[in-house]
Order: sequence, then structure tokens, then C-alpha cells
Amino acid sequence: MNKTLLAALILGISIVGLSIGSTVPVIALRLYQAGASNTQIGIMSALPAAGMMLSAFLVNGLCRKLSRRQIYLLCFSLCALSIGALELPGISLTGLGLARIVMGFGAGLIIILGETWVNEMATDAVRGRVIAVYTTCFTVFQMIGPGLVALLGTEGPAVIATVSTGYLLAIAVIWLTLPRQRPVAGHAENQNFSVLGFIRVAPALCVGILFFAFFDTVILSLFPVYAATHGYAIKLAALMVSIILLGDAAFQFPLGWLSDKAGRAAIYLGCGVVSLLIGLGLPLLMNYPALLWPSLVILGAAAGGVYTLAIILIGQEFSGPDLVTANASAGLLWGIGSLLGPLLSGAAMSSGAHGLPLTLSAAAAVVVLFALALVRQGLPDRVAE
Repeated sequence: MNKTLLAALILGISIVGLSIGSTVPVIALRLYQAGASNTQIGIMSALPAAGMMLSAFLVNGLCRKLSRRQIYLLCFSLCALSIGALELPGISLTGLGLARIVMGFGAGLIIILGETWVNEMATDAVRGRVIAVYTTCFTVFQMIGPGLVALLGTEGPAVIATVSTGYLLAIAVIWLTLPRQRPVAGHAENQNFSVLGFIRVAPALCVGILFFAFFDTVILSLFPVYAATHGYAIKLAALMVSIILLGDAAFQFPLGWLSDKAGRAAIYLGCGVVSLLIGLGLPLLMNYPALLWPSLVILGAAAGGVYTLAIILIGQEFSGPDLVTANASAGLLWGIGSLLGPLLSGAAMSSGAHGLPLTLSAAAAVVVLFALALVRQGLPDRVAE
């Protein structure tokens, strides 16, 4: 395994995690403090998903034209510019929305290619642990994001300046360490299914990715608002997001290790069940802080486990161009989940005090149903579309 390449990929995804974890709550809380409605906040929080969805359809074409190194440099440059644009004086809502779409496009390509690259490097015997380290680093830095917001606040440029510095560091490391490869010839001809076709090939894995994207965006963008409306201070509400992400980060390696030793589908199902139960209990838990905080840790661990196990299973079942396409489909589903999460939860919160946990519980219930089928039937063989 090329440890230098793995370290560079981990650094890159860590900066993306920091960017998402800090800018989503910064924008949501700025809009909230400016008097925006939950629906408006949800729409703005969902816009990066449009960019992610676009990246899923373009990644195979880009892989035929450019090397992965070139794509990485392009994406990190786009992300850096879009982050810097958030501090432009007098930026309009249209400009803000465009910057978020560009950010989503760049981040989407980084996520798709990074997960492909790491899965290619890992043998099946250690795949769970390698993927867990990669996803944990993403989550740790995503967790640092809301903590950074809680520490530095949303008013000044300190948070955005910190993220921009991280992107510049990532660009320098990518330039120096990533291999100078040529585009892959015959990339499209070796695919057995399309981006949309993967949904038919592995629906249970697709549902898990969709759920976690839904969960991740809702927690980052609307959970602070949900907590604030239930009497928690703004900074404490932002800290709750970090606590959820802490649970995600702390338990992914143990789950990855367990997945290398035991049945991966059963662990996948268990994570879905725990997510469902805690989601259903959130309305009550909000009134009991002593129970709420540890429950948020467990919720983060279980929801993150759904995603980590899905990516591990994708790497177990697919390789070559099919692996790129499977991860592109995951990127598309991430975009759809990120789009639906704030929109549905924002609308549900406008309709009732506990709309957010109800939408999360409904999404987790779908994961449980599909995961049950996965445990009973096993993963499908590779199918040509």
C-alpha cells in the first residue's frame, strides 16, 4: 500500500470535512440570526447537493480526459475559491447560492475519487479498517468545523480564513505527492452499469448512503436550529453537532475492525436499528440533557456506521471502472440525500416542533427494511446493465 498517497488522500478529505462542517452551520446560523425562515435556511443548505449531483454524472467523463491528480487540483482550487467568496462584501443570495453549488461540485468529485482510490489500495482483509481510518479523518475534521464556529463565532471572517488556509495546504500537498498519471483509456467501455444502473445493482447500499447524506446535512444545518428552538443557546446548539460527529468519529474504526472479523451486512443492519430508535426518542431526550448528550454520541456512531459499512461493501463487491461508477452513484445519492434532508426537515420543522427527528426516523426506518433484506439474501452478484 502506498502510504504517502494514502496520507495525501486523507489530508484532502480532512480539509473537505472541515469545510463542510464549518461553512454549513456558519451560513445556517447567519441566516437564522438575520431572520430567515427554516425553509429558506434549508434551501441554502441544500444547494451544495446540486453540485454533488452534477459531479456524479461528470466524473467518468473527466477520468477519460484528465488524470486523477489534475482533477484533484481542479477541485480543490474550485473549493478554495467558493469558500473565499463567502466573505465577499455585499454578496447576494444568488451569489451565495452559486458559491455553494461550486463547493458541492468540487467536494463531490473529491469524495468520489478519494473513496475509489482508497478502496483500490486496500485488500479485503483490512478494507474495513482502512476505509474506517479514511472516513474517521473526514468526520473528525467535520466535527472540528462546528466546534470552530462555537469558538470563533459566525460574525467575523476567522472561520472562513481558517478553511481557506486548509485548502491552500491541500493544494500544495497534492501538487507535490499525487502521481502524474495519464487518463485511463477505455474507461467507459469497461463499465458494467451506469451511475443510475448501480441503484438497481445494489439498492440496499444505495439506501444507506442516501440516509447518511440526509442525516449529515440535516444535523449540520438544521439540528442547531432545532436545538435553539427548544431553549438551547446558539453556541451550545452548535456544540451538539460536534458531539454527534464525535460519536461518528470515535466508533468508525471499531466498526471497521469488527467488519473485517464478522458479518458486514449484520453490522450494517444494527447501525440502522440504533439510528431509528434514537431518532424516535429525540423529542423526549431534548428535555433531559443528562440523557441527550450520550444519546447524541451513539446516534452519530450508528448513522456514521451505516455509511462506512456501505462504502466497505462497495469496495468488497466492485473494482476498476465499476468501482468508480459505484462511487459516482454514491456521490449522486449523497447529493440527493443532502438536497432532500434540509428541504424535507425544514418543511417538517415549520409544520411541527419535532419535525426534524420524525424525518430522520422515517429515513432510518427505510434503511432498516433494506438492510434486513440484505442480511437475508446477501449482496447481489455484479449485474451488467
